[in-house]
Amino acid sequence: MSKQKQPPTNLHNQSNSMRDNYARFKPDYESGLTTAQVKERVEQGLTNLPVDTNFKSIPKIIKENTFTYFNLIFLIFTILLLLVQSYHNLTFLPVIVGNILIGIIQEIRSKKILDKLTVLNTTHATVVREGSETAIATKDLVLDDIVIFKAGDQVPADAQVIYGTVKANESLLTGESDEVPKATGDELMSGSFIVSGSCYGRLEKVGADSYISKLTNQAKAMSNEEQSKMIISLNKLVKWVGIFIIPIGITLFSQSYFFNGNSVQKSIVTMEGALIGMIPEGLYLLTTVALALSATRLAREKVLLHNMKSIETLARVNVLCVDKTGTITENEMSVERLVEAKSYHSDDKQKQDLTERVGDFAAAMSEDNATMAAIKAHFSKTSHRKALSFTTFSSVDKFSSVTFDDGTYILGAPEMVLRDQYAQYAGEITPFAETGSRVLVFGRYEGDLTDKLLVNPVIPLGFVLLSNAIRANAKETFTYFADQDVAIKVISGDNPLTVSHIAKEAGIENADKYVDARELTTPELIATALKSNAVFGRVTPEQKKSFVEILKKEGNTVAMTGDGVNDILAMKEADCSIAMASGSDATAHAAQVVLLESDFSKMPQVVMEGRRVVNNIERSSSLFLVKNIFSLLMSLFAVIFSITYPLQPSQITLISLFTIGLPSFFLALEQNKQRIHGNFLLNILGKAIPGGVTDMLIVGALVICGTIFRLSPTDISTTATLLLIVVGFMVLYKISSPMNRFRQLIFFSSLAGMLVFSLFFSKLFSLTKISPTSILLLVILFFTAESIFRFLTKISELIGQYIQSVDRTKMTSMRYVCKSLYRFMFKRGPLKTTEDSMR
Repeated sequence: MSKQKQPPTNLHNQSNSMRDNYARFKPDYESGLTTAQVKERVEQGLTNLPVDTNFKSIPKIIKENTFTYFNLIFLIFTILLLLVQSYHNLTFLPVIVGNILIGIIQEIRSKKILDKLTVLNTTHATVVREGSETAIATKDLVLDDIVIFKAGDQVPADAQVIYGTVKANESLLTGESDEVPKATGDELMSGSFIVSGSCYGRLEKVGADSYISKLTNQAKAMSNEEQSKMIISLNKLVKWVGIFIIPIGITLFSQSYFFNGNSVQKSIVTMEGALIGMIPEGLYLLTTVALALSATRLAREKVLLHNMKSIETLARVNVLCVDKTGTITENEMSVERLVEAKSYHSDDKQKQDLTERVGDFAAAMSEDNATMAAIKAHFSKTSHRKALSFTTFSSVDKFSSVTFDDGTYILGAPEMVLRDQYAQYAGEITPFAETGSRVLVFGRYEGDLTDKLLVNPVIPLGFVLLSNAIRANAKETFTYFADQDVAIKVISGDNPLTVSHIAKEAGIENADKYVDARELTTPELIATALKSNAVFGRVTPEQKKSFVEILKKEGNTVAMTGDGVNDILAMKEADCSIAMASGSDATAHAAQVVLLESDFSKMPQVVMEGRRVVNNIERSSSLFLVKNIFSLLMSLFAVIFSITYPLQPSQITLISLFTIGLPSFFLALEQNKQRIHGNFLLNILGKAIPGGVTDMLIVGALVICGTIFRLSPTDISTTATLLLIVVGFMVLYKISSPMNRFRQLIFFSSLAGMLVFSLFFSKLFSLTKISPTSILLLVILFFTAESIFRFLTKISELIGQYIQSVDRTKMTSMRYVCKSLYRFMFKRGPLKTTEDSMR
């Protein structure tokens, strides 16, 4: 066993205020605390309430939606417009207030639904109080409580073992995956989980003073790696907009007032028209509402999300790693039968019935996993022999043992128990494995077992055959993933023949391609096996983690499902982890997605929901960015050529309302099953830049022509508004293509709304009658805009295809990028990704 990595001393050895300030109780493990003692602890505040929750509080939701940087900017805009009495340009206010209210209301609604759902997934612990065992929520535990820990439990608070022995995995705290023995007097750290055995522990630190709480506080600020690619991209966008907006605003005002001789009122109005166009005020609302609605929809299907990142990640998944038990099959296991081994007759102590021998073995073991629960239920007949000692099952050793007065008996995986002898008995075992039965060998160990290390031979006495029923919708579910080009990797601790047979019945592609993971001794062998096989048997927890790591290194987005403690390491490593609620508490706590009804057939729905929300946000974000790109470029154009920005805030509001806001909101509700490809930010920029640049070119041309033909400022601003409306609907049509009935309804409804508001509320949005010269320019620039937009869209699509096909490892070489881009766009020859292309 490797030397354990110790927890950081600055966390682990900090003084405990609870321990210093309050008298301690030391109850007996059989009696526990009294009701009066528990009440006293609760009054003292010494409970195990978590320091952090998965979901925001209502005050935090209101604060985060109201007190934002851009809302502060809009408040300043409002004050300035009120000071210069430009009241009709305050049309953006209802939109901003509406954004705030919709965001708050929707998040609170989602929070209430998710909070109710979380109650169903509350972790419980078995506590001893007043001499009775009771299951209570872990948040209701108090200091000095006596808690019973068994395999599959996650330790909810720092405890000391006072009776019994267990093996604990502290990998989530220390990074080391070894199973650490814990006996009387040893410490159990919160956040670790029990692999095998059972014990009574007295809680030493609870709530904010526990070790896991200190780690939580230290890592409370979410890093970029913990956020989704979509949110990271939006944060970058907002960050840069926030940086540029103030100096650009000051420059535009100064230029208009000091250099162009405009009034203070006009300078403020034109400056705000430019800046409002640069602010993606509805983009965050759209994202927040879309994600909240997705979480709510999944919650109604009894799917709990521990974080929003998992929605996007699942939508990008192209490799799904699944365990056999609890995922492909039902979680409950049953014994089919007991088959006597051919070597059983050679046992000189065979007077005792084999069924009784297994019954005695089961009676000595605790019911700490599904396998032992099934064996104990089936083999109830015993001879009442007293066990002298026993070792519990672990996912690493894959066997357990009991020592009686006539010797030591072993029950476990044939390959791990028989070792070099396996070939001798393979003829008896293989036929059972080939029919999908899980085979455990029951035998007598020839020697004294110490440190759970098998040295001497094991003589098989019989084979216990177990089975799990395949889930009813398994075949339909895996067919869906095959249709979506999601590769399935079945990673199990069982015999590969058994797993292969079950995978075939479940309809998993390439289920006949299997391998015994004991043969995969190096990362290179694992990588090779992962490319050519779909089923892996006899996989250790550490290997499961390695499988996920290697798949991720090869550029895959990997999801891992599981229900047992042996899956936790791999689940923590995966891009997204999915747990069955019927499995261990530790697994459900570690996962990002919990299927509360343990129904794997819900997975396609979860993936489709992720694709719907991310694809629709991506499409709608492009609409917002068209306005932002135009406003930025037009502002720079105005600064460089010393002209007055041609648009007013009210006109920007009208354009945004019907070409961006309303269509983007409804498009985000549409079903969208397409798999996500590429980088979120590059995708939205690729769709938005053609529209934004087209807007800038035609409005810039309009301003220049207006100066030449001496058009009035109102003519220029109204004509510019009409041109932007036309290009806005071009972009909306392009983004909505191919058109279907739902998208046609959105497009023509937005167009109708634009016509109604332009005609009947023209004064409110600063629209005036334009001169014949302006009408002529409008027609000419309209056709010009269509050609420019079509050309830029084609260029953007070609660049997007290039980015998808280029060798990313060479992207740091500018020479390579330029050469390959030229070849792709003009010669359309194959891209070279060898060193020759670098010369």
